[in-house]
Amino acid sequence: MSQVLTADQKYRNLLTALGSLGHAVVAFSGGLDSTFLLHSARQALGNKVLAVTVVAPYTPRADVQDAKATAQALQVRHLLLDAPFPETIRDNPPDRCYRCKHHLFTRLVATAQAEDIARVLDGTNLDDLDDYRPGLKALGELGVISPLLAEGLTKQDIRDLSRRHGLVWDKPAGACLLSRIPYGTRIEDAELRRIDQAEDFLRELGFAAVRLRSHGDVARIEVPRDRVADVIEADRQHGIYARLTALGYRHVAVDLAGYRMGSLNDHAS
Repeated sequence: MSQVLTADQKYRNLLTALGSLGHAVVAFSGGLDSTFLLHSARQALGNKVLAVTVVAPYTPRADVQDAKATAQALQVRHLLLDAPFPETIRDNPPDRCYRCKHHLFTRLVATAQAEDIARVLDGTNLDDLDDYRPGLKALGELGVISPLLAEGLTKQDIRDLSRRHGLVWDKPAGACLLSRIPYGTRIEDAELRRIDQAEDFLRELGFAAVRLRSHGDVARIEVPRDRVADVIEADRQHGIYARLTALGYRHVAVDLAGYRMGSLNDHAS
């Protein structure tokens, strides 16, 4: 029977594994998982770690700002790598995540090679295997290492350890803006900007865990179920409907099922 490791034991194993790499590039989104990975790599490798944030047209602006601030706070060298929209995913196919990851991480691996760094790391954790994640195949093909997954760290492990290490631990899960649009829908840059602006507005109103699922002229707002009533009140006070219709939506709905990570993946897998 295999031994069940505690979060602290997994963390010690993680530091040992990271320390054996010598140098590493961390694919850094600024989210909870990649922040914990970057912190751990900094502890294990010191100055021999480089954070790289790939900025695509579907990267939320708030995520880029968070990544810049966090890398600075961790005292890690940080590069922003601009990436054009890959036309192979313009029609938002079900394997979008695979094609996107392959496109973006190919550029990231090339950046690592230019820096004479052999290892590229990403923040996939054990719980990510429970969702529809075709992008994991691309990481394997490109030789990207997922140390958190390798050491069996779950999302709760990462939250607990992040809290103890003084990192942001309660940040909601993030995802690219393409995840707000149903599969098979052609992606326009203007639509991505509209979604980003709408979610920025909703976060400013205090909805940290929020998704704006965009269905043509319908905006479907997802927040945790215990905050659905708060959306109605926020609309009364701050004009959510008015703001979103000004962005071009004709109808604004609140999803009574609440926020679900990857809710548009339900029929993709």
